[in-house]
Amino acid sequence: MFFLYQIIISILLLISPLILIIRIFKNKEDKFRFIEKFSIPSDQRTKGKLIWFHGASVGEILSIIPIIKYYEKKKDISQILVTSSTLSSSKVIEKFKFKKTIHQFYPIDHIYFTNKFLKFWRPHLAIFIESEIWPCMFKNMGKLNVPLILLNARITKKTFNKWLKIKFFSKSIFNEINIAYPQNLETGKYLKKLKTKKISLIGNLKFTESPDKYYNQISKKLKSELNKKKIWIASSTHGIEEIFCAKAHIELQKKIKNLLTIIIPRHVHRVNKIVTEINKLNLKTVLHSDKQKSLNGTDIYIVNTFGETGKFHKISNSVFLGGSIIKRGGQNPLEAARYGAKILHGPNVENFKDVYKLLKMLKISKKISTPKQLATSISFKKNKKIGIKIKNIGEKIQNKTIKELNKFINNEYKKT
Repeated sequence: MFFLYQIIISILLLISPLILIIRIFKNKEDKFRFIEKFSIPSDQRTKGKLIWFHGASVGEILSIIPIIKYYEKKKDISQILVTSSTLSSSKVIEKFKFKKTIHQFYPIDHIYFTNKFLKFWRPHLAIFIESEIWPCMFKNMGKLNVPLILLNARITKKTFNKWLKIKFFSKSIFNEINIAYPQNLETGKYLKKLKTKKISLIGNLKFTESPDKYYNQISKKLKSELNKKKIWIASSTHGIEEIFCAKAHIELQKKIKNLLTIIIPRHVHRVNKIVTEINKLNLKTVLHSDKQKSLNGTDIYIVNTFGETGKFHKISNSVFLGGSIIKRGGQNPLEAARYGAKILHGPNVENFKDVYKLLKMLKISKKISTPKQLATSISFKKNKKIGIKIKNIGEKIQNKTIKELNKFINNEYKKT
C-alpha cells in the first residue's frame, strides 16, 4: 500500500508544475517561495537545537502561537521551524516578527522530498497539529529517529472510516507517532483503534490562542469610525454565507440605526465575487484594505487582509461563525468567545462539537438557520465573565501542553 501511495504521488508530481502555475495565477501560492514545496529551502538552519511545528493553515498555526512565544524565550532552543501549506498562514507568521522562528512551506509528501527536508533541517522534535498525517514524512522520521508528536489531534468519524478501509497501512503510519494528544474523547477513541502507541488527553489547544498586541489592535482612525456604529461580525464565511449575512443585515437595519456588518471571509481571494453579490442587494460595501477615511453610509465592511480576525473579534459583541450554514463542519468559535462575544452559528458544527457543547452550557451560543433568525439573535452586549472563564481554561491547557513538550525537548520522555 505504501508503494502504491508513492506511485500516486509520483504521478501527481508530473502535473504539479501546471497545478502550481494555476495556483500562483489565483494568488494561492507564493510565486518566489513555491520551491520550498520541493524541499529547496529559502532560509538557513542555525546551529543547535531546532524544534519543528507543522500545521495545515491559519487556524492550526494560530493555536500554537502562545507555545512558540514560550520557546522563543528559551535559551536552549536555537531555532523554531514552522511549516504550513497555505499562503495565508505564511503571512500570519510574518506579522508576529519572531526572532528565532522561521516559516517554510511544507514539502510534497514524496519519499525523496521528505528525506531531503529532514536531512537539511535535522529537527530535534517534530510537532504536527490536528489532522496532519503524512505517510512518507512519518516513515522517514521513524528511520531518522526524530520524535513525532501529534498535538491537538483531531480525527472525524468520516476520516477514521477512510483510514479503517486501509487498516494495515494506517496502522504502520499511526505507529510512527510517539504520542498523540487528542483535542476530544472521540478522537482519542479513534487514535486507539488506529494503534497509536501512546495517547494522553490534555484538552483542546484552540482554547489557548493568545495573539500579540499587533494582532489585537485596530488603528485609531478606524476605531473612531467604528465607535459611531452598531457593529456585529460574520467571521470565516464561505460560499453563500456572505449573502446570508447581508440579508440578516437588511433585516436588522429595519430596527437598528447606524448598523455596520463586518464580514471576514475565510478565503480573501473570493472578495471581488462577494462584493459583486452584495452590491446586487443595494448595500454599500467598503474593503478594509482601502483604508476608507469615513464609513458614513457603509453597510458592509469586508476584511480582505490576512491575520486580522482577532482584532475585530475583540471589539464585537456578537459573532456569527461561518462554515456552519454550508456543510463545512464550522469554524473555531473560541477566539471570539474569549472576548465575551455571543456566538451564533448554523446547524453544521461537527468540527467543534465539544466546544459548542461547552458554549451552549455557558449560554453564550445559539444555533440559527435563517437570516431573520440571525438578525433577531444579535446582541450588542458583551459577557466578559464568560470570556475570562474561557481564558482560564486555555491557560491550564497551555501549561499542561508545554510541560508535556518539555519532556521531549529535555530528553526526559520514556517510551512505553
